[in-house]
Amino acid sequence: MTSTTLRRALVRSLGRPPWSPGVWRDTRFAAAGIPLAAPVWLGVTSPKLLWAVLALVVACARLLTAAQRGRLRALYGVEVPPPGASLTWRIGRLRLGLNWRQFVHHLLVGPVLAAGALSVVYLWGVALVLTTLYAWVWLLPPDVGLRHDLAGLDVVLVVVGVVLIIVTPWLTAALAWLEVFAAQKLLGPNRAEALERRVEEIAESRAGLVDAVDAERRRIERDLHDGAQQRLTSLAMNLGLARRTLKDAPPEVMQVIEDAHAEAQAAIDELRDLVRGLHPAVLEDRGLDAALSGIAARAPLPVRLDVELAERIAPTVEAVAYFTVSEALTNVAKHARAASVDVSVRTDAGRLHLVISDDGVGGADASRGTGLTGLRKRAASVDGTLSVVSPLGGPTTISVELPCAL
Repeated sequence: MTSTTLRRALVRSLGRPPWSPGVWRDTRFAAAGIPLAAPVWLGVTSPKLLWAVLALVVACARLLTAAQRGRLRALYGVEVPPPGASLTWRIGRLRLGLNWRQFVHHLLVGPVLAAGALSVVYLWGVALVLTTLYAWVWLLPPDVGLRHDLAGLDVVLVVVGVVLIIVTPWLTAALAWLEVFAAQKLLGPNRAEALERRVEEIAESRAGLVDAVDAERRRIERDLHDGAQQRLTSLAMNLGLARRTLKDAPPEVMQVIEDAHAEAQAAIDELRDLVRGLHPAVLEDRGLDAALSGIAARAPLPVRLDVELAERIAPTVEAVAYFTVSEALTNVAKHARAASVDVSVRTDAGRLHLVISDDGVGGADASRGTGLTGLRKRAASVDGTLSVVSPLGGPTTISVELPCAL
């Protein structure tokens, strides 16, 4: 919570009547922190117990932090993430991971704010007694001397009680929001920890998105393969059967049937290439080695393939490796004017290493927006890297490193 937000909350609290739910929520919140600071007060008032109290706070620091976070969550809906552990102590088999900011809160800030909370509760009590002073006096027996002692002061005391009724809600709100501010600063993660957690969340979100996209691509591939491709194949077979059986049909009709059959065959080939480009079935059925062998066999130039996989690779990483090799070979065929290509695939220490080298003219530059930029982004989608060495005159070597597991 920023200081601006704190000021706005305090300004809003000025116009609230004492009986509003927000005032009593602030009071309950402040009062709930008093028991949590009681051990520290005990140590301050009794020096003999000081070291025992300090040891108790150290041992129960994580429980105290959890209690404070639960207070914020239950009464304000404010979620304070748990802080990181900058100090790790072992006491026997007990392992304590603590943060110095927790000690500052539980040993200093918390007790001071709890003292303020105790003062607020006391002010509420005084305000209640003073504003109802005439009722208390009326309940006293007539012969009690207090009736005469309060003569002349009763109006002043009631006015003081009314002033406290007006001022105490503001003080309660200020104290409550100061506690929220202190808890967020001292019991939550610091900026470095928050950024680290944010990076982890983004990495997990990106991995989930990549997996979801890969799963959707597989689903589209299955739908096309089992649906549209099968229908086109059936259509082509029927047209072929019609061309063979309708021998006495007019030449114009036969020409239409032959053209339709040729178009159906071409559509099947295009759809097969599209399905293979989405997610080849061989990659899921037989793995990366067989899928890359299929790419090498279909390439328009000789490809020497060397694959040695020592461990299992995540399906998403397999897909990235497959399409990286496929697009790289397509770029070589279009631009490199190479006579041959060497593709090496290895796994080592949990990383997949791809090396694609050709004997072409070189001069490839990923910074000029060529197809290499897309390859680099594809590798980066799974925390991989891609580097290109391509001097003028060749050769060109593309090195890709991917994690075997996400």
